[in-house]
Amino acid sequence: MFLVEQGEEVEAQMKRIEATKGVIGTLVVDPDGVPIRSTLDQSMTLQYAGQLRQLVILARSAVRDIDPQNDLSALRVRSKSNEIIVVTENNYLVIGIQKLPEPDISMSREVGVLAVLQHPFLSA
Repeated sequence: MFLVEQGEEVEAQMKRIEATKGVIGTLVVDPDGVPIRSTLDQSMTLQYAGQLRQLVILARSAVRDIDPQNDLSALRVRSKSNEIIVVTENNYLVIGIQKLPEPDISMSREVGVLAVLQHPFLSA
C-alpha cells in the first residue's frame, strides 16, 4: 500500500508543503475518498476531500478522452483567494491549499490599463 510503504517520505513531503508560506491546509485522501491525514478541521476536511475527489474524477476522464494513453497526475485550481493543488499517486490524492497574497490594487489598475492600451486590436 502506498502510504504504508512510503509513510516517512509522505510525512516529510507533507511537512515541507505545510512549511510553505501561505499554506492553510494539507490532506491525503485514500482511493475510496476517505481522508486519512489532514491539517484542517473535520468539516473542511470532508468538504475538500469530497469535492476535490469528484473534480479529479472529471478531470481524469477529460484527460483520458483527449488521449487514452495518458492519465491525470496533478490538478491546479485557482480562485480569487486560494490555490488548490491536487497530486494523484496510486489513486491517493495529496491536496495542498494555499492562500494567495492580497493583490496590490494600484499596481493591478496600472497593469490593466497598460494591457488594454497595448492590446493588438486597439493599437494603430
